[in-house]
Amino acid sequence: MSDRQGLSHASESRTHYFILITVIIAAGLSQGLLLPVLSILLEQKGISSSLNGLNAAALYLGSFGMTLIAERVLGALGFKKLMAAGIALVLVTLVLFPLFPGIKIWFFLRLLIGIGDSAINYAAQLWVLLMAPAEHRGRNLSLYGMSYGLGFSLGPVGISLLRFGQPAPFIVLAVLFALILLLVGIKLPDSHPDKVEHGESQARRFGRSYSLAWYALIPALLYGYMEASLNSNFPVYGLRIGFTADQIAVLLPFAGIGGLLLQLPLGIWSDRYGRKNILIMAGTAGGIAFMLLPLAGNHFAATFVLLMIAGGLVGSFFSLGLSFAADILPRNLLPAANVVSSFHYSLGSIIGPGIGGLLLQFGFGGGVFALLGGFYILFGLTGLLFSPQRRI
Repeated sequence: MSDRQGLSHASESRTHYFILITVIIAAGLSQGLLLPVLSILLEQKGISSSLNGLNAAALYLGSFGMTLIAERVLGALGFKKLMAAGIALVLVTLVLFPLFPGIKIWFFLRLLIGIGDSAINYAAQLWVLLMAPAEHRGRNLSLYGMSYGLGFSLGPVGISLLRFGQPAPFIVLAVLFALILLLVGIKLPDSHPDKVEHGESQARRFGRSYSLAWYALIPALLYGYMEASLNSNFPVYGLRIGFTADQIAVLLPFAGIGGLLLQLPLGIWSDRYGRKNILIMAGTAGGIAFMLLPLAGNHFAATFVLLMIAGGLVGSFFSLGLSFAADILPRNLLPAANVVSSFHYSLGSIIGPGIGGLLLQFGFGGGVFALLGGFYILFGLTGLLFSPQRRI
């Protein structure tokens, strides 16, 4: 009987895990679709590229705000209720986009999308970590990251739905989230995280994380900047240099697909050759690829290759940075490092579209990618100055 119970429990855990993976694919899909679709629609309405970029940053402002209170909200609601609330918020907001097509209202709606997606991500990621056995934790978290990347990469394909009318992408995505909400409500258990014991202050833990592992925490900032800038600014840049919306829909996913293809090899090489060495190599080479992108002009094949190379090399920066932090930091500082990385990701995501939008407005479209590449090359060179201390 005990063996049967054990098998049943293992089967339930696998089911719950794959439901969480499905949820996170949908969360990635929503961000990957909404960023370029809304950028294209605002560009077609004649909105300036700087306002377009600031509007895109609203999603990450909402995400950043939710991150500040997510731990307390999770303690009050539990995993399932917080995740369901995030899914429901995204679902309702998606329906409102085509009903209220104004830039001011879209800014507010994007804030709500950011809050909902952040709630989904926070609850799902922590739940995956806690339910995974220690010997499979790295693999499970890697699959989690790849799942979000898969959803984000597939999102821009939804640009092609615009041919059926502006509401089409929002309606399709809303139907998907309704099905996901139903699945979560029926299949997932109502569980809560363990109580956190209060010892060292949160601010002190953040400070110690920075002092010991600042270089390992920067990749999350660069990754957020790259992801949001690419998906918000590239559609506008592409339209202005002569690409069609359909061509942009084909090109954008391949930056993320490159990251998916190289995520496992880069992880294996980082185990073998050291995470700092791989971060330096990938950051420098990826930065060079981004800087070459303006030289490709509207040549489809060259742009395709450069996006895939650049995205492939830096697409694992968030997970590689966290892995490097785990190598450096004592175990009790890892939760603080995780929060810091989330802050950095949101901050980069807020800054990226705004800077890119300003560059586009003043006629420096190629500068979006030259600056992005320069940041990655600077990061790679800075790694030569970083010497991690021994773990305490």
